[in-house]
Amino acid sequence: MLAKLGRSLVRKLKYSILDLIPIIAVVSFFQLVVLKQPFPNLTEVLVGLVFVVLGLMLFIEGLEIALFPIGENLSYALAKKGSVFWLLLFSFLLGFSTTIAEPALIAVAKEAAEIAVESNLIKSEIKSSYAMGLRLSVAFSVGLAILIGIWRIIKGWPVYYFIIGGYLIVIVMTIFAPVEIIGIAYDAGGVTTSTITVPLVTALGVGLATVIEGRSPLTDGFGLIAFASLLPMMFVMAYGMLIF
Repeated sequence: MLAKLGRSLVRKLKYSILDLIPIIAVVSFFQLVVLKQPFPNLTEVLVGLVFVVLGLMLFIEGLEIALFPIGENLSYALAKKGSVFWLLLFSFLLGFSTTIAEPALIAVAKEAAEIAVESNLIKSEIKSSYAMGLRLSVAFSVGLAILIGIWRIIKGWPVYYFIIGGYLIVIVMTIFAPVEIIGIAYDAGGVTTSTITVPLVTALGVGLATVIEGRSPLTDGFGLIAFASLLPMMFVMAYGMLIF
């Protein structure tokens, strides 16, 4: 067992190094060839690079050992339980809980609140509540998006109906939304796809499509992440219409 785990870690380490080589090559080219300057604090850079490689390796190993099996097993158990309510409730809470604590979302919401105060769009007294409102809007929309995606898998509806219709709504809302919120709304669609949300939600969709008769894990199991990126744009623009 330990020997197998060791071989797996060595393989993941090799893949992590290969994945980082293009990034290292680009940074090194611009630093040494274009700027013609040595790396500042080279020792710290090298140590940090080692940490990045090890962290990426351990993260990928953790996904395969824990998160993917957990998502698939939960979807399988909930589907076998035969309760659509519990399955949909779990889907919503999974999307909400993994998004509300997402560091990227917290950073974007905080920065957006500070810029809004500096631009005299909101008063400084409500800066914290404005940032929290952004986070809650995005988290609720992601939870709702995962719920809709799971319902789509259960019903067997094509994913492109929802994606095309959703982006048409986004385009219409963009016309009427305050210009101050549009960029934030579009960014909110990207920061929601965190390192925890993506593997869990993907495993949930694939596991559910595997359990339900007549569903294909390839054609029906994927697409949940697209919902998680789409709905936050709508909700944040709606939040901006209320606030501004």
